[in-house]
Amino acid sequence: MWAGNYITARKQGRWEYVGRARGIKAAAIVALDDGHLILVDQYRVPLGRQSLELPAGLVGDETSGEAIEVAAARELEEETGYRPGRVESLGEFWSSPGMVSESFFLVRAHDLTRVGAGGGVGEEGITVHRVRLDEVPAFVAKCRARGMAIDVKLLLALGSVFLG
Repeated sequence: MWAGNYITARKQGRWEYVGRARGIKAAAIVALDDGHLILVDQYRVPLGRQSLELPAGLVGDETSGEAIEVAAARELEEETGYRPGRVESLGEFWSSPGMVSESFFLVRAHDLTRVGAGGGVGEEGITVHRVRLDEVPAFVAKCRARGMAIDVKLLLALGSVFLG
């Protein structure tokens, strides 16, 4: 139906959905540093507000055939200023399969070294948060109370709150 540089709108029968263009993939990063989870927030145009998220980024948007682990390490350093010693793949997941064909690869970043301030590239305006694991639920609640959107991938860190 329509294709841009990064997304496409498609139709199959009566079903309409969107997906990534040009084989671009995404990686979301679980980055733990000495009992702290590294989170980011940034303004998201589709939501019209700040969004609290795991660090994440596109794979193959600039270099075709880029390895997920390589892209995840690059994105983690750009967004947060942390460089991983090792990146481990945790699998592929779909966030909204009734509307979006896009999947993301969840990875875990090990052996982090702080090498910069982060903040993203260009005008991304990313704010980095280093939150103690046991304080993540309260931190998320505080961000939600301030009007931030909460990315669904944060359910990973909040599982015990909802299941417990």
